[in-house]
Amino acid sequence: MSLVDLLQSHEGKTLEFKRDLSSPDGVLKSLVAFANTAGGTVVIGVEDGSKRVHGVTAVLKAEEQLANLIADCIRPRLVPEIDIVPWRKVNVLTVHVYPSNTRPHYLERLGPESGVFIRVGSTNRRADSTQIEELRRLNRIDTFDEQPLPGLDSEAIDFRAASELFAPYRQLRPQDAKTLRITTEHQGRQVPTIGGSFSSAATGSPNSQMPGFRRDASPV
Repeated sequence: MSLVDLLQSHEGKTLEFKRDLSSPDGVLKSLVAFANTAGGTVVIGVEDGSKRVHGVTAVLKAEEQLANLIADCIRPRLVPEIDIVPWRKVNVLTVHVYPSNTRPHYLERLGPESGVFIRVGSTNRRADSTQIEELRRLNRIDTFDEQPLPGLDSEAIDFRAASELFAPYRQLRPQDAKTLRITTEHQGRQVPTIGGSFSSAATGSPNSQMPGFRRDASPV
């Protein structure tokens, strides 16, 4: 989503504006809440309410400061997308996080029981013990076979071998890979799952160097 689109939107479940990094705790709470809930974007350099664009001074230094704060203060480790976006004569920072498969994330200084936040509307709420357990339960729903392999992309799957495997039952189309959990979304892109990478080689495809992978793919 472009900055123009963001400025036309209202703060809510997946969007928050921050004027600056003078109080980074609020930014960190929002990132934790987004990662624990439905993902979202924090825009730094824009005044909430009026949505007036002030910009970020010394933007490269601010970007580094923010990256260090995220690395030092959030557990488990969160790796968001941080972008410098020019706007007229100034620059703003956008920070985007996706729903995490390592939730619940928390602020390290508050600990794993008091430092977990979730997004409710346009607010960050401290999660209680029941909500924390629900976040953990949601992670356990994914089986081992459905875990992502983030070091690869979806092209690493030997689709011909996977098609041969499914041939007795149905014709496999490329768009079926996500539905069948051969691939899954991770940090905004489609990557192979553990199960998908091996199932695509069940026919003994000679094109696979390792189960499920093309010869030019290297597993993590």
